[in-house]
Amino acid sequence: MRRAVLLAAVLTLPASVVLAEITPIGDLRRNMHATVEGIVERVTDEDEFRLADASGQIRVYIGPNPLPVRVGDSIRVAGFVDDDLRMELYAETITLADGRVVDLPRRD
Repeated sequence: MRRAVLLAAVLTLPASVVLAEITPIGDLRRNMHATVEGIVERVTDEDEFRLADASGQIRVYIGPNPLPVRVGDSIRVAGFVDDDLRMELYAETITLADGRVVDLPRRD
């Protein structure tokens, strides 16, 4: 029984990632949770990069985690848009082109 429950949980995880509604970067608003897709345009710091799609671009902050992307990577990012002067997406997960999901825990 435990195996069946565990297997069901594992099998539904990728489905929840796939079913996330994608928000165009140009439609992002402050204080919202969102999932965006795009191309990594530029690595701006050891904990930040710029992501772009056809509608715009946004800075993505990954916190004190190893940078899992390179310029040119096509990725999906789920996170929270901050309310600072310059909008920035605080990443919670990054889904790489090969389907791997990178969790980005915050260490507050």
